[in-house]
Amino acid sequence: MDIIYRQAVKEDIQIIEMLITQAIAEMEKKQIFQWDELYPIREDFLNDIQCNHLFVGCINCQIAVVFTINEDYDEAYMNGKWKNPDKSFQIIHRLCVRPKFQNKGIAKQTMRYIENKVLLEGKQAVRLDVFSQNPYAVKLYLECGYEKVGKAEWRKGTFYLMEKYLE
Repeated sequence: MDIIYRQAVKEDIQIIEMLITQAIAEMEKKQIFQWDELYPIREDFLNDIQCNHLFVGCINCQIAVVFTINEDYDEAYMNGKWKNPDKSFQIIHRLCVRPKFQNKGIAKQTMRYIENKVLLEGKQAVRLDVFSQNPYAVKLYLECGYEKVGKAEWRKGTFYLMEKYLE
C-alpha cells in the first residue's frame, strides 16, 4: 500500500482529532484504556504542528496514520537503561493508525519510514514508550527490533521504554 508522508498542517486537525477519537473507541473495545479525554488532546497536536514535529501518512488522499517525532521526553525517561545514552536520538510520540486502515501493515511501514527519516537527519537511535497493556503496540515495536530498556509509571499505568539503534 502506497503511503505518502508529509508534515501535518493546521487544516488537518479535525481529521486528526476524528482519527484519535476512532482509535480510542477501537482500543476501548479491546479493553485497552491507554488514551482518553485528557491525553492526547487537540493542543498536543497543534503544538506539534507549530513545532513541525507532527506528520501524517496518507493513502488515496486520506490520512491513515499520524505520529510525532522529536527529541522531547518526559523526566521518566531517565529510568531507561539506554545502551548508548550519549548517542543522538529522536523519540516517537502518539503513533496512531486510523482504525479503518489497521491490520494492513501500515504501522510497520511507518516505523521503517520514521527510522529512515531519523537516519537521514543524522541521528543514531529511535526511542519511544509504549503502554504495557497494549499488546498490539508492544508486539509491533518488538517485531520492528525495539528492545525494552526500562519502565515509566504514568497516570494510566506502566509504560515500557524502548529503543532501537539504527547503525
